[in-house]
Amino acid sequence: MADPERVTPPQGGAPDPLAEQVIESRLAWRGTFFEVQSELVRCPDGHVGAREFIRHPGAVMVIALLPDGRILLERQWRHPLRQSFIEMPAGKLAPGEDPLACARRELLEETGYSAARWDRLGSFHNAIGYSDERIHIFLARDLELSVAATEPGEVIELLGATPQELAGWIARGEVTDVKTIIGAWWLERVLEGAAGV
Repeated sequence: MADPERVTPPQGGAPDPLAEQVIESRLAWRGTFFEVQSELVRCPDGHVGAREFIRHPGAVMVIALLPDGRILLERQWRHPLRQSFIEMPAGKLAPGEDPLACARRELLEETGYSAARWDRLGSFHNAIGYSDERIHIFLARDLELSVAATEPGEVIELLGATPQELAGWIARGEVTDVKTIIGAWWLERVLEGAAGV
């Protein structure tokens, strides 16, 4: 077995030697939430293969810190897995919507809280094998309670947990939502002073 190469991302618009060439592309399905794209591609080694993936408008996730230092969390039903999950507040971007505006809207709609201080921490792709979705991460502090305005069918229970409690839930497999796990990691970096906010 060959030794792995030391790889650095292509810089300055240089072509990626691993890029696949799209031969044919078509919309396979359009729903109210996302689209499924079907493409025929030529791989760098000449192989021709099929690719199917979800086109998603993107989303935001909010790490909301309550005045006592606990994290504001939600518990809601997720139909594909037929169970409720503990998550950080999150939501889908509207067409052309600024991610921070979406974060402010989603936090207020889902939890009834607004925040006086907002920091953008980064973003991530949560399902690179089958979706182009990018989730933007925001830290919300100095929370003030107002009134939630959830959408019909959006039934949410609110709860608070210390960072240590959330870390324990993750370690025991009681929290499995990837965005919440990533949010807990980012919050740990913020609290350690390693995130620069």
